Amino acid sequence: MSTTAPTSRAREQPQGDEEAAKDLRLGEFKGVPTLTLSEARLLINAVMDHRKQGGKQGETENTQQYLDTFARFKQKENIEAVERMLAAQTNFESFERSQLGTLCCDTAEEAKTLIPSIKDKINDTDLKELLDEITKLRTFV
Repeated sequence: MSTTAPTSRAREQPQGDEEAAKDLRLGEFKGVPTLTLSEARLLINAVMDHRKQGGKQGETENTQQYLDTFARFKQKENIEAVERMLAAQTNFESFERSQLGTLCCDTAEEAKTLIPSIKDKINDTDLKELLDEITKLRTFV
């Protein structure tokens, strides 16, 4: 009898008052503006450019490399367009909008699985339409 390896690892229980599950609990971070990885990349790149001009560099280099690798959008115009699209979704918390812009899900089912708190906030058709619009702005390099 063969045993197969598990396809996922056990989910760790949240330590504090924060949990991004079906019921979004952000604790002290509720209502705090959030950024997608692409927006964070723009911000970190601007900081790094400023520091290079002043001759200061350091800790943020690793963050910059991470964001350069994983940010879904590279062009400022596309980042701003995605932000405008997501900002129009007033039924979502800032955290949920950032997750949608960072994860760039292909289907409504995928988005609702990865961001369970949006499940009852938007129907699948509208969500798929939003995801398709976001995907159009991605640069695949």
